[in-house]
Amino acid sequence: MSPHDLPEGTVSWRMLAVEARRRLAASPVVGEGSAEAEARWIVERASGNEGAEYALGLDDPATERGVAHFDHMLERRLTGEPLQYVVGRWGFRTLDLMVDRRVLIPRPETEVVAGLALDELDRLRPPAAEEGRPLLAVDLGTGSGAIGLSIAAERERVEVWLTDASPDAVAVTRANLAGLGRAATRVRIAEGEWFAALPAELAGTVDVVVSNPPYVATGDELPAVVRDWEPAEALFAGADGLDDLRVLVAQAPRWLRPGGSLVVELAPSQADAVAALALEHGFAEVEVHPDLAGRARAVVARAARTR
Repeated sequence: MSPHDLPEGTVSWRMLAVEARRRLAASPVVGEGSAEAEARWIVERASGNEGAEYALGLDDPATERGVAHFDHMLERRLTGEPLQYVVGRWGFRTLDLMVDRRVLIPRPETEVVAGLALDELDRLRPPAAEEGRPLLAVDLGTGSGAIGLSIAAERERVEVWLTDASPDAVAVTRANLAGLGRAATRVRIAEGEWFAALPAELAGTVDVVVSNPPYVATGDELPAVVRDWEPAEALFAGADGLDDLRVLVAQAPRWLRPGGSLVVELAPSQADAVAALALEHGFAEVEVHPDLAGRARAVVARAARTR
């Protein structure tokens, strides 16, 4: 008899966790290596017992609604849907973000890019303080809002604009902004293509432009879990994957203050091309930065300090 055939109240969360681990371990989608961690994520979400409460609540009886939620999530995961979409949220730096198929899944590589943007804001803070003004950061193609909301959450006296051309992505960003707390008062969201989404009066006033744009070449192979589930418009950028990066590098100088920075995520194979492009467009300093695996993952380009 399946545990689900027992009367309500006689199935514990521990029993469901064991079942989830067994089924996930036997699945070619997940496998033995990730089964335990993923089973915990699913049970945490279904039970509401998270963090330290998870172990304390394992022997509690599962409710009928909780079992239904557990079943639904487990079946979705077993069909190949990414765990992040299944549980509906994912951690990014200090934030717990809502994510679904409307936006890319936040990744550790992008946490590094957010950190580089924060470093550039810290570099620019003294001159801004001397001028008696807050810093201004813009996150273009924000998706879930991961980078821009992290900037607002982790630094005070920074005003942040988040933009995306996708109405669906903007809706997810707004949902995540609602959970940001007091820092949300320093954030604005706009729908539109790249810099066109911004008010014209911001031109020449932005301290840091940061973006994780689409950068996959249309002919490149992607893992099925990415190709089949994540939004294509947030992944692909022309024959060489540089279409959107070219736009960002070419247009950023008009929007940056003297000495301001452009920070972009890219594929390791694109770093040299984007660095060269930045120099061609008049950036005074260009640096390539690695991700946690040591692969080139971001370009930081700094505008000249005087025009």
